[in-house]
Amino acid sequence: MNVTPPEAPEDGTNQPRVKPPAASVCAHEILTVLQNRSDFLKAARAKRHGTASMMVQARKRGTDEATGIRVGFTCSKKVGNAVARNRAKRRLREAARAVLPIQGREGWDYVLIGRAEVTAARPFEALKDDLRFALRKVHGAK
Repeated sequence: MNVTPPEAPEDGTNQPRVKPPAASVCAHEILTVLQNRSDFLKAARAKRHGTASMMVQARKRGTDEATGIRVGFTCSKKVGNAVARNRAKRRLREAARAVLPIQGREGWDYVLIGRAEVTAARPFEALKDDLRFALRKVHGAK
């Protein structure tokens, strides 16, 4: 009985299938995710701008701190249960990956906060537009 391993292709060759990397792997490497509570608290005391789908907090770091663009994501229990919060954060992450490398500024921390029912339901292009608008406002552009 001839059994082929699960990763062997159906065409009869012995070459394993190569899957393309996930979209998150292909993302720009200049974004670093905030993980320390102190970084979130510093951003909470800095500039902020709310949009229909999110609140964006932005803080210019000191010269002795980390380099690059750093971003954090949070959703409170007001957004919903764990499934709803995770969905909202996933959408915020993808919007940040698409917008921050282009419109974010080097040496800044950004915290994106999801809004109840809106973040998960808003069309993705509108979500990215909200982030672009908020970035223009916190950086002082009209």
